[in-house]
Amino acid sequence: MLGRSGSGKSTLLNLVAGLDRPSRGSVQVGGVAVHALSETALAGFRRERIGMVFQFFNLLDDLNVLDNVLLPAQLAGMGREKARTQATGLLDRLGVARHARTYPGLPSGGERQRVAVARALMNRPPLLLADEPTGALDSTSAADVRALLTSLNAEGQTVLLVTHDTALAAACATRTIELVDGRLHSDVRNAPLAVAR
Repeated sequence: MLGRSGSGKSTLLNLVAGLDRPSRGSVQVGGVAVHALSETALAGFRRERIGMVFQFFNLLDDLNVLDNVLLPAQLAGMGREKARTQATGLLDRLGVARHARTYPGLPSGGERQRVAVARALMNRPPLLLADEPTGALDSTSAADVRALLTSLNAEGQTVLLVTHDTALAAACATRTIELVDGRLHSDVRNAPLAVAR
């Protein structure tokens, strides 16, 4: 999803995740009437169906990288061994396994965003929400995260990415929806993406 700052992109993501409620109308995600869920049901919906990646990582500074990634599994009640195996596999796959025992302040910005993606994928959510995931990164790290999101999408992961960066949208979107002042401006299906190797 593409749009300038203030166009409503983050608000729409928050509605999809059930973090905000619509003032009118409804929000349906994967057949679930998100707008009608109780707070407890919304927490369960997010835990089971949504992974979230933010611009500024939102990693917990007092937990090491591995424990940050394990947190969603612990909240979901996943068994300890299964969770650890899955978390270490994700960190390895995303190229940040060497940081498993370090704290979030030590890895680079791009590496911290990869940790955030691992955490978001921990419970294998059907939908990954990414709010300006390259906005705080240098160009090299941004290219790495862009390639990662493109690769995940090519493997079948649904990714709803919001950005104001037209180059990012062009590089990794199979569909581009543009918002202007909180309204749908355009909806374009793009050619299938080539996966960066």
